[in-house]
Amino acid sequence: MSNMKDRQEGFERKFAFDEELRFKATARRNKLLGLWAAELLGKAGADADAYAKEVVKSDFEEAGDDDVFRKVRKDFDAAGVQQSDHQIRRTMEELMATAVEQVRNA
Repeated sequence: MSNMKDRQEGFERKFAFDEELRFKATARRNKLLGLWAAELLGKAGADADAYAKEVVKSDFEEAGDDDVFRKVRKDFDAAGVQQSDHQIRRTMEELMATAVEQVRNA
């Protein structure tokens, strides 16, 4: 019986670890996305960092990535930045891979 309990606890620890990794990687991806978008919006330095923080905060509006996508899309549209929805989502995917690698190596 203790083997089953140990096994269950191991699965629970792995699940918690994976969820923490996913949360950290998503937050890192959103920061990287914010910095990428800030550059296209003509922001630099402290303004770029502040914008990246806004993008990270936008992820707390709802589950999933749509809230982050909508923020960047809206800001690009307001500034006249020409990026397709596909380009933004592709960049989000690419930056997620980068973020996962960075979090795992941290």
